[in-house]
Amino acid sequence: MLFCEPFFLFFFLPLVLILYYATPNKFRNLLLTLSSLIFYAMGQWDFLGWLVLSILINYYIALAIERTRGTINAKRWLTIGIVSDLLLLVCFKYLSFLLLNLNGLFHVVQFRPLPDPHLLLPLGISFFTFHKITYKVDVYHGIAETRKNILDLALYILFFPQLIAGPIVRYHEIAADLKSRRIDLHDMATGIQRFILGLGKKMIIANTVAYQADRIFSLPHSELSFAIAWIGILCYTLQIYFDFSGYSDMAIGLARMFGFHFPENFNYPYISTSITEFWRRWHMSLSRFFRDYLYIPLGGNRISPRRTYANLVIVFLLCGFWHGASYNFIVWGGFHGSLLVIERLGFARWLERIPRPCRHAYLLLMVMIGWVLFRAVTLTSALGYLAILCGVIHHHSSYSPRNFLYADVLLAIAFGTIGAMPLRPMLTTSIQRMRPGLATVQRRMVDCAVGLASLSWLGGTFTYSVALIAAGTYNPFIYFRF
Repeated sequence: MLFCEPFFLFFFLPLVLILYYATPNKFRNLLLTLSSLIFYAMGQWDFLGWLVLSILINYYIALAIERTRGTINAKRWLTIGIVSDLLLLVCFKYLSFLLLNLNGLFHVVQFRPLPDPHLLLPLGISFFTFHKITYKVDVYHGIAETRKNILDLALYILFFPQLIAGPIVRYHEIAADLKSRRIDLHDMATGIQRFILGLGKKMIIANTVAYQADRIFSLPHSELSFAIAWIGILCYTLQIYFDFSGYSDMAIGLARMFGFHFPENFNYPYISTSITEFWRRWHMSLSRFFRDYLYIPLGGNRISPRRTYANLVIVFLLCGFWHGASYNFIVWGGFHGSLLVIERLGFARWLERIPRPCRHAYLLLMVMIGWVLFRAVTLTSALGYLAILCGVIHHHSSYSPRNFLYADVLLAIAFGTIGAMPLRPMLTTSIQRMRPGLATVQRRMVDCAVGLASLSWLGGTFTYSVALIAAGTYNPFIYFRF
């Protein structure tokens, strides 16, 4: 079930909200857990049993960790728990990839190949695996207590706003909200505004450029010209940001409607001037997870520079592999890890001495090169696309750039470029700074004008988004496959 489906918008969500606010506090977690189970079952009911069993196992392992905390047995239980989570992830997500490579080796030595069971990838498996790991690690370190009521743990893992595609919410960040929540009109209003913002990002910008990005990336390389290749990666650069940040906005807004406060996941990453800054702004919940649960345990910055650089590359290779069982994701991760090492070796200091527009151009170029690796189906296809993108290979396509740059696409690119910049926070800050110097009547007029403008913008965004949904427009979600 997608957040931008009519069934979700006009039946599932209103019904759950009505029942939630009509339900006594002590039964609200149960209601949300059942609602989340229904939400997941409507997308992939056949994995539901595995998911519930995994929650049961994690519940008892966490109790064992807390009971033995401070002893070697606690570490053993934590290891068992993490290994069991990762084995489930490997089995469903990476088994075919591993067997493909192993059978390639067997072919060389003339061994009989192993059969591939071709298991269906469960929706959101990477995200709820991370949630289970954070729960056990937080309990192990004493950051949070175990949930004696298994429904609380089930809700943390299953909560439908973040179940399929994040953000990755660490257990201790919402432990207090799981226990008790204060719900008021401000939270509801803020949640609705944030949800509409995300819906608009997804339907108006991401979906519009997604169609053209998919068309271009599906073309044979012989039909790709230099200009068309750049149009394709420009569209994908906007698509992946507005698709994923839009989903995150909708998830954060939905959670806020129910009294939960999720951490931010994006902070205008395309305004960055280095790869280091980019990863402080892009998919921040994933960056924090790898930093706290992998990079720091490997030694972080406390070890020799050589080990630190090696750890950075290892972390980003695993980050790439987490996104998908394919060599192009691994190379994408290694590419970003290598750039981070290069910046730490002194390139970042050199960047600081050049004009900001040049630094920004460097960042966008590196990110867009990386997105080719991320988007292409295979590594060979990615390298071929990059060769055309960089002008190494020239083709005369039978297509013209005008075949892809329709009026709605140009508008989406324009709005996407504007929306990728922090203009709204800057405008809000400017108004707040101006207000103290105004007379009372003037402040009321400004507040009224801002309120009307905001209401008109939200109403227009929601109306147009619903019209696009009703029209059945192109509607993929990139991070659902991770």
